[in-house]
Amino acid sequence: MSKTIKGMLLTLFAISLVIAMAGCSSSKAEEAKKVVIYTNGDEEAVASMETALKNAGYDGKYVLQSQGTSELGGKLMAEGGKIEADLITMSSYFIESSQSKYAMYKNLSFTTDALESYPSYYTPILANTGSVFVNTEVLKQKGLPMPTSIKDLTKPEFKGLVSIPNIIDSSTAWLLVQAVISQYGQEEGKTVLHDLIANVGPHLESSGSGPIKKVEAGEVAAGFGLRHQAVKAKASGAPIDYVDPAEGNFSLTESVAVVDKKNATTDLAMKMAETIIKDARKDLITNYPVALYKGETVEDVNKPAKSMKFAEPLTVELLKEHQDFFNAAK
Repeated sequence: MSKTIKGMLLTLFAISLVIAMAGCSSSKAEEAKKVVIYTNGDEEAVASMETALKNAGYDGKYVLQSQGTSELGGKLMAEGGKIEADLITMSSYFIESSQSKYAMYKNLSFTTDALESYPSYYTPILANTGSVFVNTEVLKQKGLPMPTSIKDLTKPEFKGLVSIPNIIDSSTAWLLVQAVISQYGQEEGKTVLHDLIANVGPHLESSGSGPIKKVEAGEVAAGFGLRHQAVKAKASGAPIDYVDPAEGNFSLTESVAVVDKKNATTDLAMKMAETIIKDARKDLITNYPVALYKGETVEDVNKPAKSMKFAEPLTVELLKEHQDFFNAAK
């Protein structure tokens, strides 16, 4: 009898061990089903997207990782569809270039009513526009004229009083380089950039937000960066004004795309992408006031006077060309 009982106990123990192991496997499987999101968005963009996802019931169903544009761009171009991420929000030119190389994204399964035509595999979540901005108090103290163009910032009186982002580190600087090349061409444009960089001196920033911070602090008189940041600073009462330069206001979009891994996680990622576009845009357009979809409106103060588009498609290869152009102008 005791042997029978002992055998039954051993059997029960074995069954419980199998159940425990199955539960552990199930837990791991559930973890694996979480959508991995990679984004180059800044804090405001990430907060808007996470709020929308959590309100839609996706809390605990995704893992979000923020990365710099260069870092994430490098992963996309090196890893393609083998990248860990299921969902990407990223500068549109990197999405297009990685798709051209790997055909790694799934066509979006939802309609967007975008104001412009975009490829079937991505749609923008936000747009950033470049402009010149100034500290009006510093201009007055130094007896400097209000600049009307990027070229004005190359004048001798602005030496050491200008801040711009570095195109090697920040895509915001690409808005400046596009404007210079479009207006002046390669030859004269290199001279303009050379003189501008000479005036910038130690105020060449690795962050796109670096110039506005230096202008607000009064360390420099003028800078180039994101237009909406200058508009916001002026509205807060800071001695900041913004200038839509004669060379034009160029813009860059950041977009959402779904990596086509052909599984249930891909389908869930697609639903999250739709949520970001349908639900997060109301917050995104507040922080990045550029209308991208039908029915969206922004205040007149957020409408640049000289919106421009670069003549060539924006690609990673073109960015590299313009980075080399920038470095050669130093």
